[in-house]
Amino acid sequence: MVVSIELKSPSVIKYDITIDALADMCFDRKVAIVTNPTVSSLHLDTLLAKITATQCEVVTIPDGEEFKTLATVEAILSELFEAKFDRKSLLIAFGGGVIGDMTGFTASLYQRGIDFIQIPTTLLSQVDASVGGKTGVNNKYGKNLIGAFYQPKAVHIDPYFLTTLPPREFAAGVAEVVKMAVMFDNDFLEYMERNELYDEAVTKEMIRRSVTLKADIVNQDEKEAGIRAVLNYGHTFGHVIENETSYSKYLHGEAVAIGMVMANALAVKLGLMSVDDAGRVLNILQNNGLPTNYEIKNVDEFYDHFFLDKKSNSGKIKFILPNGALGTNIILDDIDEKIVKEVLGQFGVGE
Repeated sequence: MVVSIELKSPSVIKYDITIDALADMCFDRKVAIVTNPTVSSLHLDTLLAKITATQCEVVTIPDGEEFKTLATVEAILSELFEAKFDRKSLLIAFGGGVIGDMTGFTASLYQRGIDFIQIPTTLLSQVDASVGGKTGVNNKYGKNLIGAFYQPKAVHIDPYFLTTLPPREFAAGVAEVVKMAVMFDNDFLEYMERNELYDEAVTKEMIRRSVTLKADIVNQDEKEAGIRAVLNYGHTFGHVIENETSYSKYLHGEAVAIGMVMANALAVKLGLMSVDDAGRVLNILQNNGLPTNYEIKNVDEFYDHFFLDKKSNSGKIKFILPNGALGTNIILDDIDEKIVKEVLGQFGVGE
């Protein structure tokens, strides 16, 4: 199956997202595969057997969100310079969302921009992170605050790579699928509620529907000027949680799952969402092994961290919330601070 991205402004950019077994790839140029030790040990030989290139280098970086930094990008760049890569060279992101984000960002920087392709190996990266051209790294101030919109030349999604994915990583991907269903497609959410998500056919359908939704949204709004911002549902809260825990306690999808529960609590408080619908979302997250609670140690500090998020603007915090029936959404930037803090207080203040 092929889903196409076609961006028309400011210039036409087209590429395909292929959901199928990985095909042979021939490149008349230098190629560098950026990966981590975990993915490399499991699947690098499989990928190398599919690639023919003028020169093929493997750049291995540490595994984990805590290494998603400028220092790691600098290390990748150094290896490219040492291998004498040029503007016609190609990077391949072979891993999860961290690998994809950093590889894309590195590609945008090297000699002012070289091509890259995405070969995602986690459910989260297959359904979301590999599609749409968001790239970047974290710093002490927050998540993905340094980065660029830089589109890949192609995305190759092979569900086979999920066969070695740990259950916790699979669940983290489910969180991003739930996010899209709650915001845009209640029928999709009902499909997930009815089916066993680990079933191979169901997993493939989740990928197909998620990628189709994401591609449609990106085609309308590449740089988050409008509808694409809705995909940050759960992230406003989740990014604060990741930052407070130094990107080491929760996987990104786990933090997003908790963030969605917090966003839903705010939506219920505002009368935008029913308690029953909030319960539906809570149940599907919990039934798939995702955390749904976080003890906020200091409500004021948690609230202040919102202003470091990319979605804040002119001193206003954007909250993406369900609005009425599941599958519909709203973006609000005028919610009273007192109301937000009351909701945050529901998640418990520690010692």
